[in-house]
Amino acid sequence: MGTLLRPTPPLMLSTTQRSYSPLSSLLFLPKTQSSPRTLHHKIQSNKFGSFLDLKPTSKPESLNLDVPWLNPSDRFRLDLIIIGAGPAGLRLAEQVSRYGIRVCCVDPSPLSMWPNNYGAWVDEFEGLGLEDCFDRTWPMASVHINDHKTKYLDRAYGRVGRKELKIKLLEGCVSNGVKFHKAKVWKVDHQEFVSSIICDDGNELKASLIVDASGFTSSFIEYDKPRNHGYQIAHGILAEVQNHPFDLDKMVLMDWRDTHLGNEPYLRNSNSKTPTFLYAMPFDSNLVFLEETSLVSRPVLSYREIKERMVARLRHLGIRVKSVIEKEKCLIPMGGPLPLIPQNVMAIGGNSGIVHPSTGYMVARTLALAPVLADSIAECLGSTRMIRGKPLHKRVWNGLWPIERRCVREFYSFGMETLLKLDLNGTRRFFDAFFDLDPYYWHGFLSSRLSLGELAMLSLSLFGHASNSSRLDIVTKCPVPLVKMLGNLAVETI
Repeated sequence: MGTLLRPTPPLMLSTTQRSYSPLSSLLFLPKTQSSPRTLHHKIQSNKFGSFLDLKPTSKPESLNLDVPWLNPSDRFRLDLIIIGAGPAGLRLAEQVSRYGIRVCCVDPSPLSMWPNNYGAWVDEFEGLGLEDCFDRTWPMASVHINDHKTKYLDRAYGRVGRKELKIKLLEGCVSNGVKFHKAKVWKVDHQEFVSSIICDDGNELKASLIVDASGFTSSFIEYDKPRNHGYQIAHGILAEVQNHPFDLDKMVLMDWRDTHLGNEPYLRNSNSKTPTFLYAMPFDSNLVFLEETSLVSRPVLSYREIKERMVARLRHLGIRVKSVIEKEKCLIPMGGPLPLIPQNVMAIGGNSGIVHPSTGYMVARTLALAPVLADSIAECLGSTRMIRGKPLHKRVWNGLWPIERRCVREFYSFGMETLLKLDLNGTRRFFDAFFDLDPYYWHGFLSSRLSLGELAMLSLSLFGHASNSSRLDIVTKCPVPLVKMLGNLAVETI
């Protein structure tokens, strides 16, 4: 969800992160022969579904900022190289450089605007001192459980101003002396106390530590367990419409209604098994961000089907798209194992395991954990002890993933595994009970700030608020994920 359960919309693979891989290729599904059902759907949706063929009117842009570029011929000695200039990379560079550590950020296009739309709870950004980085906020959010029940959440939500956030992070980097290098990293090598990167421009850069912030498709981070991720997949558009039915003082966090599929028996049957919801941010009466999202599926739900469901939903809501300003194709790996800890390359962002396994939220959490990782790096590279090599790698990885945080992540992964077992009705019952919890608990769960003990209390409270049918879901569908979680907790704490 652009971030529910996520950054908003779910965090996409950005241009600075996107490269061909089996994962990224999932975003571009091959054309198949149209079945009679598909042909019928195309005919029915022609009037309202033509937005799928509209090309985005917005053009990629770059910021006009003066940043210090690294001159490789100067043999400038670096302490830290960060691969990637997304929110994770720039936030870490800004934070680490405050300690006087020599940092270089390497990216194919450091000044290009991020293509993603990010959403976050306003209180999360306020806690980070980034409340001025929203370009639109809504005082409330709504969740449509079904046609007869809607929940209103008294928690402000906002769309992150991508330009404002990137400029703020870049200005912090510049004032702290961060260098930038415009290139794509092809290879990472390691010696006992120094690591190096080989770039596509032929330059080799060396530093005491390499941090990979280049996203999900990175090949530089190692795993020692099967990567059995769940996947959040979504199709989103920022569109000019003739009209829409949404209240301008509320964003739609989740709309689980399925009446729009009444005349689409195939899609309705599929949605009943693997449901999708609508996520919407109305800016005015004619401008709205719309996103059809599969919260989590394994294997990943067909991207084509996501779009077909969105066409049916917008047609049912009477939303006629006049133009598409931005288009998003989002695929977020969720849950699965953490990277090998420790290893020679550090990670932050989508490839580090900090995506919320139950929701897909990542941006606010990344911005919050970057200072934590920066402190660990500074303890090694900014001290007179000059800790290097394996001791450095161990300290920084354990700084990002101490035992308590690993155990909490196991609990969130348990939540993801449970959601994977729920059909549409089970999912509706789950969120009906979830948003009835004390706000402290559902706020904390979505923002990844509950302790393991608090998560246990949340589980008991959720069971108490659940309907009898939902309790039956918990009793019959949770044991296997629960046993898996307990086993993983035992391994982590040994």
